Amino acid sequence: QVQLVESGGGLVQAGASLRLSCTASGRPLGSYVMGWGRQAPGKERELLASISWSGSTDYTDSVKGRFTISRDNAKNTVYLQMNSLKPEDTAVYYCAQKRTAFTTDYRLRGFDYWGQGTQVTVSS
Repeated sequence: QVQLVESGGGLVQAGASLRLSCTASGRPLGSYVMGWGRQAPGKERELLASISWSGSTDYTDSVKGRFTISRDNAKNTVYLQMNSLKPEDTAVYYCAQKRTAFTTDYRLRGFDYWGQGTQVTVSS
């Protein structure tokens, strides 16, 4: 059973940085595409960033240049470094994983497992 646990959320001012972490249990995350998504109040969940098992990344336009996804397979952890945060980044942030090992599809779609989320609030 795959379990994803996010941490690192909090309340920050606009322009600040935060680093979110996601630890996986149940199976090593090094073989799987990992991603981050978020859901703001009243909005649908959106995928923000993904990283393939080989380290290739993809980002949605709204976070390109500000957010960076990375992974440490030895720690079974994936990170989301968020810089230059804006009030519109306020949301619950979720870690996600695709089901198939060593898939070459690391696009921002088709994630199968999700964590419980961590709240990020950016004040103006």
